Amino acid sequence: MIPSFVATLLLFTVGLAAQTPPAFDVATVKRSAPPNADHIDMNLGTVRNGKLTVTNVTLSDCLKFAYGLVSNDQIAGPDWITSKAILFDVVAQAPPDTPREKVQLMLQTLLAERLRLAAHHEQRESRFLALVVGKNGPKFREAPGVGGNRAMRGHITGSHMTLPALAMLLSRFERQTIVDMTGLQGSFEVNLEWTPQNAPPVDSDTGPSIFTAVQEQLGLKLESRKGPLDVRVVDHADQIPAAN
Repeated sequence: MIPSFVATLLLFTVGLAAQTPPAFDVATVKRSAPPNADHIDMNLGTVRNGKLTVTNVTLSDCLKFAYGLVSNDQIAGPDWITSKAILFDVVAQAPPDTPREKVQLMLQTLLAERLRLAAHHEQRESRFLALVVGKNGPKFREAPGVGGNRAMRGHITGSHMTLPALAMLLSRFERQTIVDMTGLQGSFEVNLEWTPQNAPPVDSDTGPSIFTAVQEQLGLKLESRKGPLDVRVVDHADQIPAAN
């Protein structure tokens, strides 16, 4: 039989471990160099072998990655968190097999430690576009293995892309809140080309709109909806990170 004081100590240790938020093995958070005129090379968040890299991003962009949000409409707080004059670089290392979802939790911990981030969660009624499966089903296939994704305004190519990641990219390029409601799990091979809204005409032959491209090329649909959306409200954050 385990003595009562030992049992109490074991329970305390287990409880403490359960409450300890996940953290990176090593990490740096620093302010980015001032942007060069209007050109900014951003990395909105990549994870390779447990290494997270985020470059030249606003705090709002960091929060979108950390909490799995898709647009600025889901973040509220002081004006500076979306300012291109206050950008951050994050490089952090976790074990190579760490799932992306746990890396996101680790980034939440890191922002709380280095920027003293304090935030709370609300649901607010908003209009958004729901990404759903079309009546004939998806036209892409499941990714056979690991791979990379490339995205630019008007063209997304992914050999290992999740649907939430696709919705997030479309939200940023189209500047609309797009939420994945397909219910499709896993990673897929995706190739999507469209003419962005307000894009200058290159020639007289323009490509499809985002609505047409998503339906014809991916077998999905974008539907206008209104309902509660998760919103992360920033109560406090430092503009200067704590020492690494």
